[in-house]
Amino acid sequence: MSKEETIKNFNPNGAGIKGNLFGLPFTIEESEIVIVPIPWEVTVSYRTGTALGPKAILEASSQIDFFVKDIPDAWKLGVSMLPYPEKLYQENFQLRSIAKEYITAFEKGESLEDQKPMMARINEACESLNIYVKNTTKKYLQEGKLVGLLGGDHSTPLGFIRALSEQYNRFGILHIDAHADLRKAYEGFTYSHGSVMYNALKIPAVNRIVQVGIRDLCEEEMNVIDRAMGRVKVFFDDDIKSDQYSGKKNWESICTNIIKELPPLVYISFDIDGLDPKLCPNTGTPVPGGLEFNQVIYLIKALVKSGKKIIGFDLNEVAPGDKDDWDGNVGARLLYQLCNWMAVSHNKLIARN
Repeated sequence: MSKEETIKNFNPNGAGIKGNLFGLPFTIEESEIVIVPIPWEVTVSYRTGTALGPKAILEASSQIDFFVKDIPDAWKLGVSMLPYPEKLYQENFQLRSIAKEYITAFEKGESLEDQKPMMARINEACESLNIYVKNTTKKYLQEGKLVGLLGGDHSTPLGFIRALSEQYNRFGILHIDAHADLRKAYEGFTYSHGSVMYNALKIPAVNRIVQVGIRDLCEEEMNVIDRAMGRVKVFFDDDIKSDQYSGKKNWESICTNIIKELPPLVYISFDIDGLDPKLCPNTGTPVPGGLEFNQVIYLIKALVKSGKKIIGFDLNEVAPGDKDDWDGNVGARLLYQLCNWMAVSHNKLIARN
């Protein structure tokens, strides 16, 4: 069956197909966008659960209504997720128990001499993950697909950013997060979730990182920002709120300033805790403050309408709750918007003015 026949035979007003991302009927071959799930949280430093995020989002996504007011034919694009990598999740589960033992010793101030082999094993496994992510995303990029990555903790997209750096000579990262993630080898882990942007700065093609919603950082990270000579631009959450509360700036003008700092090609790295924690209460490290859902969508739409192109994205740190699927529900809706607006930026979908 051709993609055209698939579209003709599917009722977008009915129930979605259980088990398919968003309940859509498309195969990987028919899809313009491929989502790569990476259930990994080996180095998380507070609460666990983000490795379950991709599965939680997949399960919640079938409840989404397909119609997007600004993009009427959004559902016809073709989006699908790669098969869930159960083997990777099991490896994550085993390594997490080792990492937890090390973190406990680290936080108690105990001697870490005996823990060095353990640390080396974790760092080696995380670099192996980076290679896996790079090779997987590169495969689909070379096939002409648009790609999004669904973590896991925020360490997961580094391999994807490396893959993009081989395809694009120069691009920026729009980083939405409560945390700056600019620590060098946080808690000794080279590829910590708290170090992903520090590691991204090592990639020459990443010419600028624009961070939005940051409200929790350490002196080391502030020093990295100051020494980056403008390569890292931060829109702190308290400054955003102060401008809004005082009436000095509205969200539209703030978005304009954010977008001006970005080059023509943009990768979006989205940690769900960049949102107000009422929208993601089970995320690994929630922080008071943050952005509203519609604020974020407004920013992404404004980015695309400015003429900038989204070359890829990641969505991380979604952790399901024990009693409901609220976090997965929010994550699924955010994922749908990211997919659609990336497609618009590549003229694969047409948005209303």
